[in-house]
Amino acid sequence: MFAFSDTLQRRFAALKSTADFWSLRYVQECRESYWVRRHVAQAPSFVDDGGAMLTARVGAVEAYAATSDLSQIGLQSALERAEQMARALTGYNLLALGDLPQSAEQADDVIPGYPQPLAGAAHWFELLMAESALIPRDDRLVDSHVGLTFTRHEQIYLNSVGACLRRAQRYVFPQVGVTASDERDSQSRSFGGTHLARQGGAEVLQQLGVLGSAARIADEALQLLLAPNTPNGARDLLLMPDQMILQIHESIGHPLELDRILGDERNFAGTSFIRQEDFGQYPYGSPLLNVSFDPGVPGELASYNHDDDGTPAERQLLIKDGILLRPLGGALSQWRSGLPGVANSRACSWNRPPIDRMANLNLEPGDQTLAELIGGIERGILMSNNRSWSIDDARNKFQFGCEWGQLIENGELRGVVKNPNYRGISSRFWRNLRAVGDASTFEVMGTPYCGKGEPNQVIRVGHASPACVFADIDVFGGAA
Repeated sequence: MFAFSDTLQRRFAALKSTADFWSLRYVQECRESYWVRRHVAQAPSFVDDGGAMLTARVGAVEAYAATSDLSQIGLQSALERAEQMARALTGYNLLALGDLPQSAEQADDVIPGYPQPLAGAAHWFELLMAESALIPRDDRLVDSHVGLTFTRHEQIYLNSVGACLRRAQRYVFPQVGVTASDERDSQSRSFGGTHLARQGGAEVLQQLGVLGSAARIADEALQLLLAPNTPNGARDLLLMPDQMILQIHESIGHPLELDRILGDERNFAGTSFIRQEDFGQYPYGSPLLNVSFDPGVPGELASYNHDDDGTPAERQLLIKDGILLRPLGGALSQWRSGLPGVANSRACSWNRPPIDRMANLNLEPGDQTLAELIGGIERGILMSNNRSWSIDDARNKFQFGCEWGQLIENGELRGVVKNPNYRGISSRFWRNLRAVGDASTFEVMGTPYCGKGEPNQVIRVGHASPACVFADIDVFGGAA
């Protein structure tokens, strides 16, 4: 752990610069992936990637350069390129960054169990083959996969005012999926889709209940194949946590990213229906809606002590009792806008600069059990596990599809329905929040695939949510 730290700090101390401020952010990631598809082991994948981003501020201008050459010469060359670009941009800069504060924090952030090595490839293939064997031999089950990816991440941030922040994390991404087909229709069912991810080690597989799930997933794929299409019309909608996290991500997370609100992302990822003047007064949802930025949840995918600019991370409510309080904006966006934000300035790799990103964005639990949520619905539908999404560039109008649906009539779960979809407008949808599940329905999940920025950054985001009920939502089946 941190094997390169002493060498890196010596090399940073030896860097020569006439800039007013400079920094270095070193990242090393090692990824190993194991897959079994249709009961056949696939070739394992191993990726090792590392490098450093050097930043220089000259007067009011800041620029950066990245390098995979971590020698003294390589780091010095990158810093000189950054300084040269900063000087060349003087007079053309849109922002005067000379007064932007810089972190002098020093801390280590290491997840529990990180130093312990993982088992070897043979162990993981044995485990995955055993899980795959639980899938029945049925001609209608035309495809299946079980997979497991581990990513080890080490990061060191140093700057010229004395900061030294070291972070060591391990991420676990399990997957189980089955596709059923009868030559007229195909239906897929998965365990969490791409939303099943946490920090940790082998213990995550037990925590998430992945092991032993393949037989149930296969059975549910067959049930979907035989099920009728989802009916069309307005119904109460019960969303399970694995779909709630997509809803939170797309219609709360992205609209609240402050750089989008300030216009930085409009050429690529889009803008937001939220305006700067909305904070502190805008009724984002019903009084049952409470949403937090919480980087301290153990095991959640984006838990950390400091963001990638060195700002200390702490829990903040973004929405309280339905009222919008603060955006997802890091130190730079806070400085530009004068709005309070959070420590969410993050980069996906050593060759990308930090920008405003979601991290752990969670919907706080309410007070109803799942049975009580279902019992309170006269005419509705339960939907689980996202399979498709579409939302406009202001993150307002949306249409989402799920893998699994079940009708709810007179407070009881009824038959399975396939191709469940729903649509709405973010600014109205959350105001229709009628009931929020308690801690027994609350699940910690996440995704490694949130894309944003130019050049593009695909980053890990944590989400946690209980099950929730929304009133009078437009639902429809695959034929609509």
